[in-house]
Amino acid sequence: MESKKQQGTGSILFHLAFPVTDISETKVYYADRLGCEVGRESESSVILNLYGHQLVAHVTPEPIHPQKGIYPRHFGLVFEAEADWEALLERAQFHALKFYTPPKLRFEGLPLEHRTFFLEDPFFNLLEFKFYRHASAIFGDREFARVGESDFSNHL
Repeated sequence: MESKKQQGTGSILFHLAFPVTDISETKVYYADRLGCEVGRESESSVILNLYGHQLVAHVTPEPIHPQKGIYPRHFGLVFEAEADWEALLERAQFHALKFYTPPKLRFEGLPLEHRTFFLEDPFFNLLEFKFYRHASAIFGDREFARVGESDFSNHL
């Protein structure tokens, strides 16, 4: 079966909405520490620019609980330049952001090799930031079936 490549005529931005319990705390974490730009906001939501992508934090009245491990839910970025990944890592370390998992090299020596780290925001949302040694691994290298870790419940 032949796959179809998605095509468009202009720039396409990714949008993600996620739960928080406090807008002020959200802005401190995402803007002041992680480096997002703050867009529109209300008492119950704030729009954030994460490297040109739209995140929308929505206050939820429901309690937010930490998940057990990185799966099934986390979000983040794949950097095309290792220097950009390293710059964000340094920023996270400088601002003492909580690392859910420290920086590590995954699948070393394989075409899937990549550097990664996970952060946990104050609302238990997990953010992963990656840099692949070989760009082909981002969407390709399908002959390698490994995706993620085999243990779904533990930290990396």
